[in-house]
Amino acid sequence: MMRRRQTVRLLLRPILGMAAAALLAGAALPAAADALEDFRTAIVRDNDRAVVNLLLRGMDANMVDAQGQPALVRALRLESWRAADALLLAPGLNVDAANPQGETALMLACNKGRLDFVQRLLAKGAAVNRPGWTPLHYAASADHPDSVAIARLLVQEHYAYIDAASPNGSTPLMLAAQYGSQAMVELLLEEGADVQLRNQLGLSAIDFAQRSQRGYLADILQAGLRSQRRTPPAW
Repeated sequence: MMRRRQTVRLLLRPILGMAAAALLAGAALPAAADALEDFRTAIVRDNDRAVVNLLLRGMDANMVDAQGQPALVRALRLESWRAADALLLAPGLNVDAANPQGETALMLACNKGRLDFVQRLLAKGAAVNRPGWTPLHYAASADHPDSVAIARLLVQEHYAYIDAASPNGSTPLMLAAQYGSQAMVELLLEEGADVQLRNQLGLSAIDFAQRSQRGYLADILQAGLRSQRRTPPAW
């Protein structure tokens, strides 16, 4: 995997300097429609070499398909990891480009449990806090081996707002109670997530756990609620 990534880096390096101009002069893109279709196909097939070739020939890494999916978002949604790796090396990439559902590459990397991509996107300045759904919501609702590590990274090192409210007022803790692991719920509680909050339907994290028949999480959340009620506010 590391050797393949190094090969991709070497192939993309000409974009960064004058060599790109020379390459483009000798290899123009085919008709625009054909090039776009080739690019979409390369992402679907996870063909990083084809992605690199098209980028070298002038394809915009921020291309959006007919469904409004930016190339990187589409690659991560399809789990085309090699194609996504190639796109992340392209200069001028907008890592915060979102699809019509408001999903960014960072949100999808969090949902897929890909700590490696999360780290690379954060290093490129991907936004952690944003209106509505956030990367922490997506991390909290996942249960992959690295999901807790991703949430910890977002909260402890990148200041993700622990009680971020989705469009209907649901918080990461509520999603963790319904979909995440016990370790995720415990992490969010340790980081100060408010158990008392309710969404627009009047549901709390405890309600989310109970509705999902996860009584053991409801018990943990009840204990957290009692602890928060005993703790005086800090002024």
